[in-house]
Amino acid sequence: MHNETHVPVDGLQRFLILLCVSIPSFMINLDSNIVAVSLSSIAHSFKADFADIEWVISAYTLTFASFVMPAGALADRFGRKRILVVGLSVFTLASFICGAAPNVTALNAARALQGLGAALLLSAALATLSHSFRGPQRAAAFAFWGSVIGIAISLGPVVGGFITQHFGWEWAFYINVPIGAAIIALVLRTLKESRDPDARSIDYPGVITFSGSLFLITLALISGNRQGWDVHVLLEMLGALVLFVLFLFVESRQQRPMMDLSIFRKPTYVGACIAGLAYAASLLTMLSYLPIFFQSALGYSPQNAGLLMLPLAVPLFVVPRITASYLTHRFSGRSLLTLGLLIIGGGLFWLGFEATSFDYRAMLGGLLLAGTGAGILNGETAKVAMSAIPPERAGMASGVSGTVRFSGIVVGFAALGAILFHRVGASVASGLPGSSRVDPIALTRSIAAGDLSSGPLALVSFGAGYQAILFVACAMALTSALLAWILVRAADTAPTVHHKQQQVGAVSAK
Repeated sequence: MHNETHVPVDGLQRFLILLCVSIPSFMINLDSNIVAVSLSSIAHSFKADFADIEWVISAYTLTFASFVMPAGALADRFGRKRILVVGLSVFTLASFICGAAPNVTALNAARALQGLGAALLLSAALATLSHSFRGPQRAAAFAFWGSVIGIAISLGPVVGGFITQHFGWEWAFYINVPIGAAIIALVLRTLKESRDPDARSIDYPGVITFSGSLFLITLALISGNRQGWDVHVLLEMLGALVLFVLFLFVESRQQRPMMDLSIFRKPTYVGACIAGLAYAASLLTMLSYLPIFFQSALGYSPQNAGLLMLPLAVPLFVVPRITASYLTHRFSGRSLLTLGLLIIGGGLFWLGFEATSFDYRAMLGGLLLAGTGAGILNGETAKVAMSAIPPERAGMASGVSGTVRFSGIVVGFAALGAILFHRVGASVASGLPGSSRVDPIALTRSIAAGDLSSGPLALVSFGAGYQAILFVACAMALTSALLAWILVRAADTAPTVHHKQQQVGAVSAK
């Protein structure tokens, strides 16, 4: 992108460009958290089982994770403004289809389309931001963008709960339609087209093998819950492994690969990726699981369940600023990554220990603790990863880091779902009398989806399932804390001196 002509922007034009790239990013982050609070209502509306509800989240994050890297290449080659408009159009249309979906299958298909639109618009938005601003302006622009994302994450549960309770879950999707139309008009009027003249062909073999591998492993984990761990599920897992090996082979042969495997020779980058993967799989997945628990097990309304998520969500917005102001120039990135994961692990253990008490007040400390650790990690994972990579490879490396994070959400959500289903099933099997004619598999599916109308056994089994996934998530966070401490090099992540803080802010926002 070094041959591109950059036209300086100022005043109103700079503000309008920030709106064009920040509001779409706000939409996709707000949408993710709105939908999480709506899952119980969607399940009841469609009488959907647990696997169906998993796909409401997984269909979206799967396509997002699969296409966020190639979407950046598309934006560079065909024009950032063009791809931003295409992404916004796809996301807005898919949002309308989601709200109008007549059944859960149509909803999940529309969610997959929505994830594709989100990948296109986010990659194009970040590329536009990088192209439009230089020097100190870029640092300020990314800080503004990062703040908008933090607000979306914090507001999502509250807005989602309010909309679901007062207007119906459909409006969690319909709300995107007028906003999307307005932003498309603003982008067409405001942005100038830009592209990378050095961009070449898209790495189609890499896209196909990576996306296929991610899809098959997610399908296997979710299918195992629905039909049991039979030979078909094992074949899906084998297929995922074969495609991933093919992906590594393809990337090692590409002249300009989607993922340059040489960056994984750097222990610091590997440690940061492991931290990002564990953060997504252990903590970010809880933004979807916990609202179901609060509504189904604790009996709160969607609106109140959204409010109860604030102790976990608000630190994601507040703590990164505290970290940037008071910690980054005193502690290495290695220390902060490890500390953040340890705090998340402690918070998840607290939540798991109290899950079977069914008392929100007893769980409050765990939510605050986990949210604080997440706030430390939210900016540090990207910063530490980039510290080990030459500047000319920063775009590709940041794309890989983003893909790792969203892949962690996809696989983590499905894997924890499999554990939840297994633990609920074991509790149901041990609690049903031998003479019972109730189908234990059908009962397990309904309980795992949050239907506890079958009596005390349902509540006990649901609590046992959530305790299991919280303890497993805790183990993931603590294990990755150890790996991050071992792999990340202190010399690569030395404390940030004050005159570099603006630069750090720009990279962290990415």
